[in-house]
Amino acid sequence: MTDQSLLLTGGTGFIGTVLCRKLLQKGYDVTVLSRQSPADVKAACGRVTPVATLDELKNADGFTGVINLAGEGIAEKRWSEKRKQELRDSRIGLTEQLVAIVQTFQVAPEVAISGSAVGFYGDQGEKPVDEKTEPEDEFTHRLCRDWEAAAKPLESGSTRVCYSRTGLVIGRDGGFLKRMAPPFKLGLGGRLGDGQQYMPWVHREDITDALIWLLENVKAQGPYNLVSPNPVRNRTFTKALGKQLSRPTPFPVPPFVLKIALGEMSRLLLTGQQAYPERLLADGFQFRYARLEDALAEALG
Repeated sequence: MTDQSLLLTGGTGFIGTVLCRKLLQKGYDVTVLSRQSPADVKAACGRVTPVATLDELKNADGFTGVINLAGEGIAEKRWSEKRKQELRDSRIGLTEQLVAIVQTFQVAPEVAISGSAVGFYGDQGEKPVDEKTEPEDEFTHRLCRDWEAAAKPLESGSTRVCYSRTGLVIGRDGGFLKRMAPPFKLGLGGRLGDGQQYMPWVHREDITDALIWLLENVKAQGPYNLVSPNPVRNRTFTKALGKQLSRPTPFPVPPFVLKIALGEMSRLLLTGQQAYPERLLADGFQFRYARLEDALAEALG
């Protein structure tokens, strides 16, 4: 165990690959949990140490920090009961396993950062949302609530725990833009429903910087909204995306079409949160991409 050793789950994901390389540049020794081959993990993440199962780490010396980002994509498949359970297992189940292994380490980590999302708050309509906002009870809230609760046993006098409540992540070659941009490029894009719902977005560079900030700021603990300070409505996002791609956005998608196609999952697209990163801003965190136009230009330019 070195004084800059980290264990990372979700390291080969859309956020994790960029985070890994930033951590390596800062001199951290990074161990990545992944079912991919060691060669594929290193190709995606850089000079990390891959491990295939958490059992390989049982009774290890320990790590200075643990960052837990693992979880299947919430919008990749329609929410059947089976799919909902898969989403829970990939987040809550894995976090419970991680906690059990961390508790066998010879030395407890100084910090643990566990993934979550602004879906924690449920549909908040027009209400501004910060980390103190009371949630609305629905599937995304229960999923995030239980995900955070699974990591809570790590909190101790030795370990501070942060919960990263992320928004829609904008970046090159992946994330939700990978699925959203193609119809827009064909001139078939448009707002979803009436377009009034808020989209709490964040650029991948900012979310990875914020995770490192949580890691290194010894006073940071508890929940943090990892979102841009400028949430926008879906109609504003639609116009900005069309402008970036030099395409018109004339085709709104009626709510009933989304409900028929996606069932309960349509709530992800038709509701939202006007979420703000109040705690990050209060502590002086600086965003590189505070404006949506700049974030889209970097991701799609």
